Amino acid sequence: MNFPKSILQVLLTSIAACLGAGGELPDYKPSMHVSGVLRSCGNPQMAALLQRWQAGFKRAQPDVQFADDLRSSASGMFGLDMRTADLALMGRAIFPYERYGVYERSWVYPAQIEVATGSATALHKSPAYAIFVHKDNPLAQLTVRQLEGIFGAERGGGWNALTWDTSVARTPKDDLRTWGQLGLKGEWATKPIHPYAQAGLGAGAITYFQSRVFGGAETWNEGLREYADRQQMLADLSRDPLGIAYAPLAYATADVKALPLAETAAGPFVRLTKASVADRTYPLHRPVYIYYTMDNRNTELMPTLGDPRVKEFLRYILSRQGQQDIAAEGSYLPLPLAAIQVQRQKLDSTEIPLEHRFMED
Repeated sequence: MNFPKSILQVLLTSIAACLGAGGELPDYKPSMHVSGVLRSCGNPQMAALLQRWQAGFKRAQPDVQFADDLRSSASGMFGLDMRTADLALMGRAIFPYERYGVYERSWVYPAQIEVATGSATALHKSPAYAIFVHKDNPLAQLTVRQLEGIFGAERGGGWNALTWDTSVARTPKDDLRTWGQLGLKGEWATKPIHPYAQAGLGAGAITYFQSRVFGGAETWNEGLREYADRQQMLADLSRDPLGIAYAPLAYATADVKALPLAETAAGPFVRLTKASVADRTYPLHRPVYIYYTMDNRNTELMPTLGDPRVKEFLRYILSRQGQQDIAAEGSYLPLPLAAIQVQRQKLDSTEIPLEHRFMED
């Protein structure tokens, strides 16, 4: 296939970011012949990407057919729960209540595999989150820990899948409520921080921001200003020098600025760019997932901890060809090599999940 020069340059850049320095992705080589129908449900924004994966997989596995029902990420776990789908495409991680509900109703244990990185800027494609302040705010950078102090509050723990993790508990002494606590001087020192965020999703629905910044906690700054409309949120931030918000970069206005972020005060502090999202050096990049079940219809763990056809398809996605499909699709980004290695190890693992070990006891 002959690509225009501009598209080819994007492809090469994305694949290079995926491979990393000196890294190589394996070509897809079938480990077995598979046949039958692979049924997918979930996120319709991933439809074009799924079609590329399916076309590439079918070239190597011609006896496989596909049936897709992509309505929403929220519908993804329902398909697995009802056994009407083999794969759930998700632009976000499943919520604790989804995981718990599916597990309790039908003993389905959902296995999670990262298959791509969300977009740097494209809305509805799991875009990375920028941290915005007013353009007149002298703050130059932030750490993830500082974000937690700004947006979070006292808590006893957070949700890590089905486990309540008390290691992320904290007290009010970790609150950051004035700009002086972030190092600003003079008239800024005593000024209050006005945090802005999207409206809460309800009990048991842990957002990516909560998972990444709060460790899965549900408690927010008591002064949080919530918005259903993020465009309106950024418009209001444009008029508030004391405000701070997180949102996709596409919502930026001329009167706000996006701050470089770092994991710790030691840095490096990284700006949100396509390259920094692709190589995941920007802390608030967002993974994209496929979920599948390890159980059969009798709620028994399969010997391979999953349908062999599903696992073979995922091996294709985590190969050079599957990651090239992501680059060619153009909105999502290929995984860095280190992330692919982790996901392939998870896919090939024969370790029984903790929840199933509890069930057997």
